[in-house]
Amino acid sequence: MLTAEQIVAAQKANVETLFGLTNKAFEGVEKLVELNLQVAKASLSEAAEGVNAALSVKDAQELIALQAGLLQPAAEKAAAYSRHVYDIAASTNADIGKLVEAQTADLQAKYMSVVDAAAKNAPAGSENAVALVRSAVAAANNAFESVQKAAKQAANVAESNFQAMAATAEKATASTTKSRRAA
Repeated sequence: MLTAEQIVAAQKANVETLFGLTNKAFEGVEKLVELNLQVAKASLSEAAEGVNAALSVKDAQELIALQAGLLQPAAEKAAAYSRHVYDIAASTNADIGKLVEAQTADLQAKYMSVVDAAAKNAPAGSENAVALVRSAVAAANNAFESVQKAAKQAANVAESNFQAMAATAEKATASTTKSRRAA
């Protein structure tokens, strides 16, 4: 049987975990806000420079060259911004995953200790029922671990795909700029 102290300790651990998860989520939001503020400041400054450059243009060809010169940096910055957002999300997700894994492992250990204590106090002849409960717990733990591994593999595949897509986009942007300069 669970004692009142064990229940209070479990509730306290749950509250601490909740606050830990909340803090990690807020850290991710703070990083996104900081990134967005940096992007907004840089965009404002670049817009002012672009307007000043456009006002000093003397003919249509110079304007076309100015526009072409502004397109590649904009595409590169958009790709860099996407990478930063992805990195922040991946980092926050990894931190939350670590907290959840640690809490899950702790809960599994505590549950097994409760099962073991119940098994010691079980009446004679209930060995099969205790073995069945232990088997069910082991199966649930194995299933959970398999899901965790699959989720990690899926995250790794998604990250690889994102990196490949970003690299392809950067190469395409660079080759488009080179072909415009050549023309």
